Amino acid sequence: MPKLFRWCRWNSATFIATLAAAVALVTGASVALANTTVGAAQAANSGSANAVSAGTTTSGIAPAMSCSGIAQLDLASAVPGVPFEISSATEIAASANTLGNWAACDVKGVIAPQLHFEIKLPESGWQANYLQVGCGGLCGNTSVNNAPASAGCVPLTTGAFAVASSDEGHYQGGGLFSTDPTLRADFGYKSDHELLQAAKAVIKQYYGQAATHSYFDGCSQGGHQALTEAQRYPTDFDGIIAGAPANNFTALNTFSHAWTAQSVYLDGGPATITNADLADLHKAVLKGCGAPADGIIADPLSCTWDPGTIQCGTGETSTSDAYCLTPDQVTTLRRVYAGPTDEHGHLLYPGYQLRGSELNWAGIITPATATGASGDISFVRETLRYQIFDSPQPTLTYKDIKFTAAYYKKVMALGEGMYDATDPDLTAFKKAGGKLILWHGLGDQHIPSVGTMAYYKAVEKAVGGEAATMSFARLFLLPGVAHCGGGQGPDTFDALTAITDWVTKGTAPAGLTTKSVDSGGNTTATRPVYPFPYYAKNTTGGPAGDASSYTPVKSTAEANLKLNWLGSFRSGYETVGNWVGGKWIVSKAKK
Repeated sequence: MPKLFRWCRWNSATFIATLAAAVALVTGASVALANTTVGAAQAANSGSANAVSAGTTTSGIAPAMSCSGIAQLDLASAVPGVPFEISSATEIAASANTLGNWAACDVKGVIAPQLHFEIKLPESGWQANYLQVGCGGLCGNTSVNNAPASAGCVPLTTGAFAVASSDEGHYQGGGLFSTDPTLRADFGYKSDHELLQAAKAVIKQYYGQAATHSYFDGCSQGGHQALTEAQRYPTDFDGIIAGAPANNFTALNTFSHAWTAQSVYLDGGPATITNADLADLHKAVLKGCGAPADGIIADPLSCTWDPGTIQCGTGETSTSDAYCLTPDQVTTLRRVYAGPTDEHGHLLYPGYQLRGSELNWAGIITPATATGASGDISFVRETLRYQIFDSPQPTLTYKDIKFTAAYYKKVMALGEGMYDATDPDLTAFKKAGGKLILWHGLGDQHIPSVGTMAYYKAVEKAVGGEAATMSFARLFLLPGVAHCGGGQGPDTFDALTAITDWVTKGTAPAGLTTKSVDSGGNTTATRPVYPFPYYAKNTTGGPAGDASSYTPVKSTAEANLKLNWLGSFRSGYETVGNWVGGKWIVSKAKK
């Protein structure tokens, strides 16, 4: 996760409005983009009594009770249907708080049956805001010590937010917990809704008043949690940040990861591509895609470079100076770039690796040695053995996944209702006044960003088009950035200020400024990112590491994205589980 640094994005309403107009004039952007942003800027100028934005400094709301007193509270019946207890409440110094320079009351507790949570309550500076933070992987621990898309957000670093997170109902990172149906439901959809209610009850006791605004920030599994909340519990949060969401959980952790594994280990043999190949391969891709001198492909979806163009000739041996591919390597790479397909050529997951992501594959898609194991193998193993089927299947591996229409329907029928967050109908969230920022690194080696693009386009269709969607939801794609950060492109940014401004002032983000930051906290490059389907292009000839060199350009490939996918983004697939008369009953969820 990116570290917290003390900088924030620009938030001048006038500048945002001007930028939006430039988008429309320079690139032919829809009038909806310009009008929406100009209107938001006007709303921002009118002010808001509850607004908290970058640079705000106030004394805040003081606690109404001591920190030690929280541990003595009996809150088992505070929230109907969500029994919970406080296990500890301790004071932590500002110097020990990784979220910012504020002392806190650190509260830990358990929601039945075993959902562990942690809440950091500011002892000063609180502005009646609540931030819930997601976790990563299959969770198994609380992640309250950082927020993934909030680098330098002043309200966070000064204590404006009470911050909470949970372990999603289990305390180990593998998939074994899913053999218990209650824990499966907690992980699949329930835990964040229950945490919100418990945390708000604690907050009200501690400060003597309720939180005014609630926000969610998560990446990967945290992005999955974020979209689950927007879809299933649309009134829980005012603003949601969903990064690199693992929302198509079932197909991702079976078909997508198994496909790349079976592609790299062709016919179950040794790996055809290893970490040692990635640097030379990446150079060839950059050349084939016509990348600029900075080595970052800004619009990778538009690149269709074929690995066969560098296949070794008869008797030719690959070297670093003259890198070429064996026929098996060409097959592997074509499969990785194409994504998992069935016998009829239909995608079994709505995404695939984009050209330019190769340097990020190490350890995930490719192993260190030809006989070593990749991360994809372990991802598939946990889900396939413990999370999909009704009973454990401890001998299954990635080799057992069948890429057929019949097997796809079987697996999805078993898993998607409980685990997936792919419902595109966010009408209820929009009606409740909710705001959503989606973001994804275009070099993501874990979760292909194409899937998030496809989901966003499905949302547009479900809620009434581009303008209707941009009024409450926007997607930002970060060139070169790997899974939840890292990679080759600027990956540090502040979406938390953006979402709070949008919620409290009506200022929709016309763009975000991303930064590359070295180990000493120094900014080495800046780059703007614009709402999908626009990308930043250096049209001025200025320095590649200077955000002012870029202007927004519409990506034809993104705007016209269509996938030949066997699945669909739709409503009505969701299920819920409950104990009824001693039996675990799974039924259709009610929206």
